[in-house]
Amino acid sequence: MKIEIVLGEVVLKGARAEPALMDIEELLATRLLVQGNSGSGKSHLLMRLLEQSAGKVQQVIVDPEGDFVSLAERYGHVVIDARRSDAEIETIALRVRQSRVSAVLDLQNLEVEGQMRAAGIFLNALFDADREHWHPALVVVDEVQLFAPVERGEFSEDARRLSLGAMTNLMCRGRKRGLAGIIATQRLAKVAKNVAAEASNFLMGRTFLDIDMARAGDLLGMDRRSTDMFRDLGRGHFMALGPALYRRPTQLHVGEVALRALGAAPKLTPPPAEVSLEEREALLAPVPMTAPRPVAERRAAAPPPPSVNDMLARIAERREADEEEHAPLPGMPPEEREAALRAIVQEIVANPDNAFADEQTLFNAYSYAHRFKRLPGAANRDEFRRLLVLAKAGGDTMDASDERWQQALGVAEDVPVEDRTLFLLFARAAMNRHECPPDATVARICGTRSAGRARGMISFLERKGHIAVRSGFRNLRTVAIPALGWETAPGDPNAPDDPSDEPRMAAE
Repeated sequence: MKIEIVLGEVVLKGARAEPALMDIEELLATRLLVQGNSGSGKSHLLMRLLEQSAGKVQQVIVDPEGDFVSLAERYGHVVIDARRSDAEIETIALRVRQSRVSAVLDLQNLEVEGQMRAAGIFLNALFDADREHWHPALVVVDEVQLFAPVERGEFSEDARRLSLGAMTNLMCRGRKRGLAGIIATQRLAKVAKNVAAEASNFLMGRTFLDIDMARAGDLLGMDRRSTDMFRDLGRGHFMALGPALYRRPTQLHVGEVALRALGAAPKLTPPPAEVSLEEREALLAPVPMTAPRPVAERRAAAPPPPSVNDMLARIAERREADEEEHAPLPGMPPEEREAALRAIVQEIVANPDNAFADEQTLFNAYSYAHRFKRLPGAANRDEFRRLLVLAKAGGDTMDASDERWQQALGVAEDVPVEDRTLFLLFARAAMNRHECPPDATVARICGTRSAGRARGMISFLERKGHIAVRSGFRNLRTVAIPALGWETAPGDPNAPDDPSDEPRMAAE
């Protein structure tokens, strides 16, 4: 049975108007792209869509301007202020996914880079939820050109990658997880093509720039001559096309909404016809003495610019002072330096705030500690990765002189760096005949909260031939290391994770 909502009316010349319908079930499988210049009625259209589908499907809105927080008053949406830590945003997103409560992520109090980072973390958490929480949901992202930019801007590359990766996951791989992306933009040409191209439904409003009209026409299958009609569309008029809308480009007019987007343009209000004497006196009343006007100070004559030789001398003096202050400790033996680096990485891994941090964040902390402790040499990323793999897998607790552990490290060299931590975790458990680590432990050391993703990583290692997995009595899991001839004791894959607990020895 179809679940349809009424967006408005179809615009037909010389014919009776008929309702413009959208199939919500089809929308969940095919996604939607909305485009229109400022003042075309784009926010009004999104509000109409959300009002009509409220109560029929979960809604999650990424709102950069605070236009949709009013949904909380009438429809009970939970408004999430994005001025929170990364861990808080991720946890709240998982709770939203699990509870099926409609929510609005309010980003209006953040700068652009903060908005990109918060939206990326929030959307990734929705995407990474466990399979049992893959409920259908409409995920509306307004002003998507901010979160999936086609080129670099005045923001860091890390924020751009995080945000663009989350948008790509939503539009390219979100369907199987029940996430239906609805993206809206003023400038279609500024949206990354791999994000916009995944939408199968389109609502194109008034557009003036040639490049945007050409791209909108390409998506609707219109020739270049016909794209001029986008300039003539009135406010609230859109060209609709897609399996959830119409099979051919059809013009529709969006209906009325019960709520008004906070970002909507104010209505024209004439100024007062006359200004009374009292109002004039109030406007021109003397300013209180408690707030005196600042007195302009006369500028002193600017000193002459320094000569080139003076500038070079000052630079050399500052460089010598800096090198002297941060000079490495002289004569540090290699073994002592290695121990100091291991201690730094162990401290970083032991910090619970770093459990799910990306590699760049961890390396920044490593570099800072390297300089702070004045260790000789520069912070090397390859050296950091080697130490990080050992620390996450618990290798720092192993006896370096143990021949079996050295044998395991030698075999691990054939495993890709990104999978070496997981391999060494299983090798360490198998070497000591400990129980097989559970999915929760595997997920933690791999930097994710998703047990499903952890199982996928285990399957990948098995497909590559690095490990062999066997399920036995009571669904207990055993992992073998074929290259070493070792095997873990059976362990419960659904057991909880306890970072402070060493793997338990198998019962004799």
